[in-house]
Amino acid sequence: MFPIYLALAKQLELEIPFPAGHRNLAEKPDLELFSQVHEWLDSMDERVMVHQLRHLLQMTTLNASENGLRALISRHLRKSRKSNTDRDKIDFLLVQYFALCSPAKIYHKQIEPVDVVQVMKPVLGEVDPDPLAWCSPLEKMIESLRGFRSLREILKTNFIEQGRKVKETAGGMFYDPSALIAFIRFNFLLRRTLIELMHADLIAIRSGLGQLEAGGVRILDCHHFGLSAAEPLNKIRELADEWKQPFQKEYTERTVSQAFDKLLGLRTDVEQAVEKAFGKPSENAPLGIMGSAPKTLAAARKPSVEAAAPSASSKSNERTPPPATAGAEGAVALDFESCMEQIWEQLIATPPARGRSMTTVKIGGARILLSSWEVTAFVSSDGPSAEDLRRAVVARVLVTAAMESAKETGNATSLEKAMNVARVEVTRLQERVDVAKQTKDTEAAVNLGISTKRLLSALVEAEKL
Repeated sequence: MFPIYLALAKQLELEIPFPAGHRNLAEKPDLELFSQVHEWLDSMDERVMVHQLRHLLQMTTLNASENGLRALISRHLRKSRKSNTDRDKIDFLLVQYFALCSPAKIYHKQIEPVDVVQVMKPVLGEVDPDPLAWCSPLEKMIESLRGFRSLREILKTNFIEQGRKVKETAGGMFYDPSALIAFIRFNFLLRRTLIELMHADLIAIRSGLGQLEAGGVRILDCHHFGLSAAEPLNKIRELADEWKQPFQKEYTERTVSQAFDKLLGLRTDVEQAVEKAFGKPSENAPLGIMGSAPKTLAAARKPSVEAAAPSASSKSNERTPPPATAGAEGAVALDFESCMEQIWEQLIATPPARGRSMTTVKIGGARILLSSWEVTAFVSSDGPSAEDLRRAVVARVLVTAAMESAKETGNATSLEKAMNVARVEVTRLQERVDVAKQTKDTEAAVNLGISTKRLLSALVEAEKL
C-alpha cells in the first residue's frame, strides 16, 4: 500500500512525512516506523477523495495492476468504521477491478450476476449470485438500460441519481458481498452504456462539423453549448475531441448531468448549423437534434462476426460491433481523424490489458497490435504524451491498412498517401522523444520511442511493396 499512497501524495502535492531514504520499507519494518506509516495512511484516507484516486489510476500503471487494486479494496473493506468516502472508494475500486479482470468473452454481453461473482472471487470469495431483495431497484434499472437510445433519454430519468440513492439508503447492508456484486454489475453496465451513448453523440457532432467544414462554414452559433453565436469551427472541433477523455475532476450525478447536457447542447448547435447551411439534417445523424444513436451504432445492433464497439441498446445478449467500413480500401481512404475515431471506437469495447500485454484493433483488412500504454493514451490518459502516442498509432494503422489494401487490389494510391502522412509524423515524433529526454520524462521518452520505432518499421515494410 505504501507506494500507492506515496504516488497519491506526490500527485496531490501533499507533504510526505518520511525522508526519501526511508520510503523503501523493509519487509518487516520496526514497530515505530510501522505505526507511523499506518497513521499516515489513515490520514491520507481522510484527505483523498474518490475522484483524486480515479485520476491516479488513469495517470499511472496502477490501473493495470490487479494486485494494487486488490490491496486498495482490501484495505478499505477491512476498516471497522467506514465513512461515506470509504464506501464511494470501494464502489469505484470494485468496478475498476471487474473491468480489469473480466475475460473478453463476457465483456461485451449482457453481464449476469454469476459472471461478476466469478471475476470478483479473488477479492470477495464465494458469493451467492442471487440478488438480495432490497437490491431489486438496481435490477429494474439494469433492465431499463437496454432500452435507452440516447444520452437525452437516460438523463431525463435521473438514472444516475437513482443508483446513488439505492447505495446511500443501504447503510451497512451495502457491504454484504451479494450487494457488492449487484452494485458492481449495475455500475459497470451503466458506465458502459453512458460511454456508448456519449460516443454516439460525438460521432454525430464530428460528422456535422465535417459537413460544415466541407461546405465552407467557418463560424458556428454555440449558444446551446454556452458559448457565443460566432465561434470558430476549429475551436469547436477541439472541444469535441476533448470529450474523448474521461472526467478527472470531482463529479456527482449533478455535475455528470451538467456535462452531458453541454455535450447534447453542442450536438444541437452543430445539427442546427447543418440544417441552416444545407437545408437538411446531418447525413450521418438522421435522427435529428433530439434523436438517438446515429447509423454507426445502429449498425452495431446487427449480428456481426467482427469484434469492435458494442451497442448499449442491443436487444440481443451478444454485443457485436459494426464493421469499420465496407471494405479494406474504404478503411484506408479514411482521413487521419476518422481513423482515430475508428480506433477509439474499438478500444472502448476492449477490457483493459493487464501489465504490458497487447490489444488488437482491426481497420480494413489489417490487424494492428497496440501496447498497453498506447491503449491508455486513447481511452484514459490525458498526459502530455497521450496525443503524440495517439498520432503515432493512427499513422501506423493507416500505413498497415493501406499495405493490406494494396496487396489485395494492386492499387497503391492510398498507400502512398498513408506513407506521406507517416513520414511527417515520424519527424514530429522524433522531436517529441528528444523533448521528453531533455525534460527527464523517462516513461514518455521510452513509450514514444517504441511507438515511433513501430511506425518506422511499418514504413520500411511499406517501402518494399
